[in-house]
Amino acid sequence: MKAAVIKTVSAAALFSGVLVGFWAFAALLSGLKHTGWQVQELIRQYMVATGIVTPAHTLVDFYSQIKGVEYLICLAFFVVFPLFYKYVNEDKTRVQTKV
Repeated sequence: MKAAVIKTVSAAALFSGVLVGFWAFAALLSGLKHTGWQVQELIRQYMVATGIVTPAHTLVDFYSQIKGVEYLICLAFFVVFPLFYKYVNEDKTRVQTKV
């Protein structure tokens, strides 16, 4: 009985996964057709719709966005560089071998 339930649940999960996959593929094709089969335009529209990219109307808007990205890059560098420096300059222990 338990094996039959597991088999049924597995089949239902597989079926629902295939349905979601077909739906996602159909949505992707529909979006591509809407943008004239241009992948870059589809990605741009997605990023604008989700708020990842905001249109810059003035030079000040553009500069503010670039400055924010620059600060994030600097922060990442300040976190990663000391770790990298410690990794590169760690003391190597020598192992003595006898022939």
